Amino acid sequence: MTDPDAVERDAAEAASAFSHPPVAPDVTAAYGDHPDQVVDFYAPRGRSAGAAPLVAVLHGGAWRAPYDRQHVTPFADFLARRGFAVANIEYRRGSSVPHQNADAPVAGRWPETFDDVAAALDALADLAASALPQADARRTVVTGHSAGGHLALWAAARHVLPAGSPWKLPAAPMLRGVVALAPVADFTVAQELGVCGGAAGQLLGGADRFAERLPYADPAALLPTGIATAVVQGRGDVVVPERVAESYVAAAARAGELVGLTLLDGVGHFPLIDPAADACAVVAEEVAQLAW
Repeated sequence: MTDPDAVERDAAEAASAFSHPPVAPDVTAAYGDHPDQVVDFYAPRGRSAGAAPLVAVLHGGAWRAPYDRQHVTPFADFLARRGFAVANIEYRRGSSVPHQNADAPVAGRWPETFDDVAAALDALADLAASALPQADARRTVVTGHSAGGHLALWAAARHVLPAGSPWKLPAAPMLRGVVALAPVADFTVAQELGVCGGAAGQLLGGADRFAERLPYADPAALLPTGIATAVVQGRGDVVVPERVAESYVAAAARAGELVGLTLLDGVGHFPLIDPAADACAVVAEEVAQLAW
């Protein structure tokens, strides 16, 4: 049973994270024809000369349609004020078609959610060169929160996808690393715990397709990647519990890969993207260690 005090704290942390007004980007570029196939770019603040590492941000929200990139624009701005060039990536979520017997909007679209993340990352260097010349795409770090943390880990693992996957890359992507924030990083454990109302299962198309599609989508099944990876997790997270991250890190170790795991005491799910929280500064430092 979830601790009522933890639930109350989570609500307060969410209120703080969502209290910041959206921050408009410096420029927006499209990587496809759908309205959600766009990237918002934020120029590095306070840099007088030289290119800055590029941080690609993938937002969370359980892959559900109501949660778009706007809620992480203060986080993107926070990173830009730390001297990074930032790309805030939007992607298709949920479904435009009503579903019966659903307590909440259905999570994700198969295959469109994955199509979009793959396309956005593949186009990112060219988009940045045109839209934000200050960005150094050769020093790209991908970060994501919650469901976006899953997508960040998945994006860095496309070269180890099963043969025949439409998203498979012939070689590892050119990334400095990945910083996954409270990620839905092990789908089997997430489903066991009922994370976000079973969102991982919905993303894969329901129970009938879960096992079939798991090898193509689950970061815990796509190891080792050979790409530097760090996970930041609040010990008090009641949305995506610590056990999910720990299971992913253990799977990496079994595959012969070391994944950094930073566990923050007294921290829940949302402070990791809240510019007013100390945890957000920890995240920025993790990104900096990989990017600079």
